[in-house]
Amino acid sequence: QVQLVESGGGLVQAGGSLRLSCTASGHTFGSLGTGWFRQAPGKEREFVAGISWTGGSTYYANSMKGRFTISRDNAKNTVYLQMNSLKPDDTAVYYCADRRRFSIRVGAAEEYDYWGQGTQVTVSS
Repeated sequence: QVQLVESGGGLVQAGGSLRLSCTASGHTFGSLGTGWFRQAPGKEREFVAGISWTGGSTYYANSMKGRFTISRDNAKNTVYLQMNSLKPDDTAVYYCADRRRFSIRVGAAEEYDYWGQGTQVTVSS
């Protein structure tokens, strides 16, 4: 089993920044990648960004490119999501997820095996 805990969410004004963290514990060996997803009220969960276990490959949803940066520190079992130039439309619960299988569909939620409880991000206008 793997436990994922997100932190760093909060209330920020439009144009501001936040850095989310996702810390893993338990059976962390065997992870092939980590993703960030978000879900706004009344909307489906959507892919935000992903990173391979080595950190050598990163992936972003088109609307996040240039504003969000995903990174990881395996010594701390932590994946980060730096979010800049935040907009009210970025308001959502942000989840991190762990992937245990090889997949080219890194943006598909069903490819991930473990999920955190989420952290709320609210961007005011």
